[in-house]
Amino acid sequence: MKKIVLILIASFSLSISAQETAEQTHKYSEQVSTIDTIIETLYGVISGDKGKERNWELFKHLFYNDAKLIPSGKNQQGTHVARYMTPEDYINTSGKWLLENGFHEVELHRETDTFGNITQVFSTYESYRQKSDTEPFMRGINSIQLLNDGNRWWIMNIYWMQESKDNPIPKKYLPKG
Repeated sequence: MKKIVLILIASFSLSISAQETAEQTHKYSEQVSTIDTIIETLYGVISGDKGKERNWELFKHLFYNDAKLIPSGKNQQGTHVARYMTPEDYINTSGKWLLENGFHEVELHRETDTFGNITQVFSTYESYRQKSDTEPFMRGINSIQLLNDGNRWWIMNIYWMQESKDNPIPKKYLPKG
């Protein structure tokens, strides 16, 4: 009898989980239907003024299973390093900071290469604390790898690096004109 109850509970849990996933898929289908919309959604979902909660459900919906967010830069010894995070790790390490400080990331320029169902995007960005700021406090490039599974686009990885005095953004990755 105990086994039957456990099986029923497990089946019910899987059913609820599948239903939630189907609801999320329908709810967010427009945000992942094209390369443009998934990248616009990525920038939009992490951006907001101080005190504005982010839609972390939508954020997680953008990423394929086992996707990584990979910030890179120099450590205190001056060596270039990378740190690997899951979308959940990013929420746990950055979510509170975004809420307490305000953060708006704006795409300046994009270079896109596609082969079959995979796409690599170099997306140049500027970061502001508030929308009304006139000078960014940071710039850099997001290297975004995407997959289209035939139904929608997924972010596989985001690998990024901030601009520095020693490493300015090349002109080819900045807006023309």
